[in-house]
Amino acid sequence: MRCKCGTTVSQEERIPIMEKAKNFYMKYRHGIPLVLYGILYMTWFCYLERTVTKHYHVIHMAIDDHIPFCEVFIIPYFLWFLYVSAVVLYLFFRSKPDYWKACIFLFTGMTIFLLVSTLWPNGHHLRPYALPRDNIFTRMVTHLWRTDTPTNLWPSIHVYNSIGAHVALCRCRLGKKRWLRNSSLVLCVSIILSTMFLKQHSLFDVLTGLGLASAMYVLVYRQDLIANLKGVLRGRGDSSPQAQG
Repeated sequence: MRCKCGTTVSQEERIPIMEKAKNFYMKYRHGIPLVLYGILYMTWFCYLERTVTKHYHVIHMAIDDHIPFCEVFIIPYFLWFLYVSAVVLYLFFRSKPDYWKACIFLFTGMTIFLLVSTLWPNGHHLRPYALPRDNIFTRMVTHLWRTDTPTNLWPSIHVYNSIGAHVALCRCRLGKKRWLRNSSLVLCVSIILSTMFLKQHSLFDVLTGLGLASAMYVLVYRQDLIANLKGVLRGRGDSSPQAQG
């Protein structure tokens, strides 16, 4: 189609703006729960960080005192934020079914963590009074400790979400690449270890995070929780009075 000035107007340019917005919404609306839950989680977590400061249950295992402080693990600890985000964003754009499974896995564990921290405030006294060395890594640790209180620890979300990201990556199309699976596993294990070597978590937090992740893996991936829920809802619809009539 040509306008009076002689230039060609493409079919895309003739589509109204509202229709474009509708198409964009229909294509990416599965991101709405992610955004809403992110806001809910951060609001709730920040509230806990401000309020749980004195009266809390101290988590401690004897083995915690024998785990050395190692500041180099601040690198995988910080990489956790990029690791989990990258996996979720990849699934968001590339595989909606895998995206929903990852969201259910992550959201469930994170909600359990928030409920535990609210109903049973917890913390630890594992951080050393003075760091043994002064280098770029210890300065990064100092910055972390200034912003992250030693409370609201159980179960460890660093552990839980790392396992969730690794499982989600291995179960999607990217999991076919062996080097990527192995790299993800190394990073996942490094993040888990970092929570203890940086004195961010007790071994108890790590073990309970592993246990919760194992249970959710069975529910979400082995038992296919999403498919089961759809089956239940479909069955209810079929058994409604209208369906029976």
